[in-house]
Amino acid sequence: MSLMSVADALNSILDGVTPLPEEDVSLDDALHRTLSRDLAALRTQPPAPMSAMDGYAVRTTDAAKGARLTVIGESAAGRPFEGPAIGPNEAVRIFTGGVVPAGADTIVIQEDVEREHNFITLAEAAPKPRHIREAGLDFREGDVMLRRGTRLSDRDLSLAASMNHPTLPVHRKPRIAILATGDELVMPGSQTGPGQIIYSNAYAIQALMRSTGAETISLGIAHDTMEDTCAAIRRAKDMGADLLITSGGASVGDHDMVKPALEAEGTDIKFWKIALRPGKPMMHGRCGSMRVIGLPGNPSSSYVCSFVFAVPLIRAMLGRAQVNHCIETAILGHALPPNDHRQEYLRARVLNDNGVAIATTVNLQDSSLLGNLSAADVLLVRPPLAPAAQAGERCDVIRLPA
Repeated sequence: MSLMSVADALNSILDGVTPLPEEDVSLDDALHRTLSRDLAALRTQPPAPMSAMDGYAVRTTDAAKGARLTVIGESAAGRPFEGPAIGPNEAVRIFTGGVVPAGADTIVIQEDVEREHNFITLAEAAPKPRHIREAGLDFREGDVMLRRGTRLSDRDLSLAASMNHPTLPVHRKPRIAILATGDELVMPGSQTGPGQIIYSNAYAIQALMRSTGAETISLGIAHDTMEDTCAAIRRAKDMGADLLITSGGASVGDHDMVKPALEAEGTDIKFWKIALRPGKPMMHGRCGSMRVIGLPGNPSSSYVCSFVFAVPLIRAMLGRAQVNHCIETAILGHALPPNDHRQEYLRARVLNDNGVAIATTVNLQDSSLLGNLSAADVLLVRPPLAPAAQAGERCDVIRLPA
């Protein structure tokens, strides 16, 4: 099977993806969930003209410097003035958030007033309406304030609450099963034997999937046998996984069981091997309703492929308005040699130099190195057959999660 381009591979992965079903969640549980429908306000905010300052509600026709007005009542937040409309030479004591009484059209702040018993004298004129928040200044009933596909932030939750929504319609979280394969793998905290290494890939993948909005299911480590690998794939299906992510065993060695096991379980492999560095031996397919992404075993390859391909897939399952990664521009901090036929994702760091983003690659790009992956904060993207680049030239980068 020939190498597929990164763009074609991503299109294949996203082909036919529809957002997962809708469910209602409370405001307390809605942070970073994705709205499944437009959200319209159920009320007007503010519902009536409100004072923005502490002072006195008056008529502008009476608000001349030196004017003497009679105070006929008070309006505070939650306790509106209950009397008739303000008449000539009258005022109502008002506090921030208080409803502006009928007849008043401006607020004289308390610092500009001298009060004696039930009379005030204006030290400054208020010739035009001011310090009043008009009804509907924020939004009106029926206004769509949050759009379908929005990943809800903390500020969005406050807005939704103000719109009088106690629950929000969101897409169900994708269920992601994560499986490692390899006789050489042991869990963190174990004593390693000859030829063994600590299993680490799943922790980055799991965190990445959760931060994108998914739930994760750990299938642990499968031995390099058809029986063990097939059994793990069946467990993922039985658990209702929307996506199975495997790590390791995706190549062509005698002990690489992922591809034959997936095929034995009825998986339709859409592609295998991509013109990508790191991560060439990656695969994608469908096993019934469950999608499958097979990652390479090397840590950097595994992470880069998860980030480049699985994250957009999760966003699509969630119905996000923004699915693909945002490409930013930076300036190369050093020269780069020409690239070959594979699209390259170099681990790099970006430093701000007087407002200019300078991208510098980490010193070693070997796909087995976790220290340099951890030190990176961007992926510097180089297209296939890119010519040599000099320091100071523009380059494309994708921000990694913080």
